[in-house]
Amino acid sequence: MSSATELFARRELLWNLTLREMRARYKRSVLGWTWSMLNPLATMLIYTFVFGVVFDTTPPVGDPSGLQSYAAFLLSALLAWSFFNVSVTTGMASIVSNAALVKKVSFPREHLVLSTVGAGMLTFAIEVGVLSAVLLALGNFTVLLWLPLVAVAAMMLAMFTSGIAMALGAANVYFRDLTYLWTIIAQAWFFTTPLVYPPSVVEQRIPHWAFVIYDHLPMAVMARVMRNLLYDLRFPAMSDWGLLLGYGVAVMLAGWWVFSKLEGRFAEEL
Repeated sequence: MSSATELFARRELLWNLTLREMRARYKRSVLGWTWSMLNPLATMLIYTFVFGVVFDTTPPVGDPSGLQSYAAFLLSALLAWSFFNVSVTTGMASIVSNAALVKKVSFPREHLVLSTVGAGMLTFAIEVGVLSAVLLALGNFTVLLWLPLVAVAAMMLAMFTSGIAMALGAANVYFRDLTYLWTIIAQAWFFTTPLVYPPSVVEQRIPHWAFVIYDHLPMAVMARVMRNLLYDLRFPAMSDWGLLLGYGVAVMLAGWWVFSKLEGRFAEEL
């Protein structure tokens, strides 16, 4: 509770660190924040060609939207994954890359990790705005009404992401190999989550009990919630909301606990 109180008291510092992270992300870039709009569009074109054209992946029809577009089906879940992966990756490196600050200035070290998640949230908001424009053009005319719930789901995902980023960021100070290990884990996690293909593809190939577990893993639930809101235009199941909240709170608290146990020797290890 004392840590949470200190974080809240220094919320202005967190905001400034978040802005610094955003500026550093596009520093000396000609297009600047425009990349936040171009990146999802480029990703959509690449994956649509590979999985939608080459592998002929057929997306389900949106219920009740009636939309059937692989590009929209892909982006509805892929943006959430991109936010999660980029935030964890940058959060892992945030303590090590700010070694001079950690050794010389007294402030909540969690702010360094949380600022990367905050920057990811700002980028995610821009990308969702681009996706909303695409969905409006494709005929999902009421998608704007669902954006407040998208924001709620994104906050739950941010809690889950922050927990993992804090735990890995603290551990990375002691074990630098984690950066390379996370790259492998993230790649495996990406392709074992129903992002570029519908869950029905997996359901047909594994036992039912295994699919139930697979379908209720954190990022699988997040992908389903985002597609319900943006692609299907319907309210997700309450069980999915409960799972998102449970995963978010549990992982956030666990990651914070790991961080608090390891931060005492940051200055010496750095």
